[in-house]
Amino acid sequence: MTTVKAPTREEPRQRRAQVAVDVVRGRLQQLLAFASLIVIYAFFAVASPYFFTYDNFISILFSTVVIGTLAIGTTFVIISAGIDLSIGTGMALCAVMAGVFMVKADLPLTVGVPLTILFGGLMGLVNGINIAVLRIPPFIATLAMMLVAEGLALVVSDSTPIYFSEVSGYTDISTGRLVPSIDIPNAVLVLALVAAIAGVLLTKTLLGRYTYSIGSNEEATALSGIDVRRWKIAIYTFAGLFIGLAGVLISARLGSAQPATGMGYELQAIAAVVIGGTSLSGGKGSIVGTLIGALIISVLNNGLQIMEIPQEWQNVILGCVILVAVYTDRVRRKEV
Repeated sequence: MTTVKAPTREEPRQRRAQVAVDVVRGRLQQLLAFASLIVIYAFFAVASPYFFTYDNFISILFSTVVIGTLAIGTTFVIISAGIDLSIGTGMALCAVMAGVFMVKADLPLTVGVPLTILFGGLMGLVNGINIAVLRIPPFIATLAMMLVAEGLALVVSDSTPIYFSEVSGYTDISTGRLVPSIDIPNAVLVLALVAAIAGVLLTKTLLGRYTYSIGSNEEATALSGIDVRRWKIAIYTFAGLFIGLAGVLISARLGSAQPATGMGYELQAIAAVVIGGTSLSGGKGSIVGTLIGALIISVLNNGLQIMEIPQEWQNVILGCVILVAVYTDRVRRKEV
């Protein structure tokens, strides 16, 4: 007869202590990322007189919008121990669909924009079903979606840009100024708003709680009676909404839907999430950290361009930053 050992009084205390340690480590990772951001910003401010200006600061914030929006949705996916490689080309497809809705179908702005965001959610839903129901590994499922989205963007647009010149108010979504006195583009305000909403959802709702739980231990989460498949689908669908929003923001910024735009954005968004302290193994991460990571990438790109560093060396530097971030994550989890 098998005997089951009853939990001792010390075990709950040990679990609480481990949770407290994890929280402290997460905060330290955020502080480290923020300190890195300050150091990088200070370096470029000293290296170039053109960097430390208000106009360039606004330019950095503006360039953070698309990467940051994609990275926020990706944060939920990576915390759940998943991955999404389709966000870049998916964004391009959503931008094209915005053109289809509002230019070709002549739908009003108030209808076309929500439909575009929902189309991104539909892509996320398909990813979630493939991963949770069909049991296809996230890397393969989203790689397939990346190729599908890339092809559909070219097919639907006939490989030509779709211009929004006749859609009144569309470009104002990104480049307009809701508060002219501080001269901050609307896209930056949109990013701040969705980041706040995502932060609340991640920390205060069942969606966030189960995202952390699935990423920490999917098997234990399933054994506790939680429908893991349903919540995985919800996580990828929710992340897809940010793909649709990013498609709106980038097409409003350019004034057109460029079907070939999107490749490479997935790497920068994932890099922002990792640099911000989200563990690739799942179970740990935050929206604040992701925003810091996105700012680090934008500051690096902006500073290197101002210093006229060749694009190939910019990629080398960004790759090294990603390696350092991943190594730091492994050290934090005591894997090395």
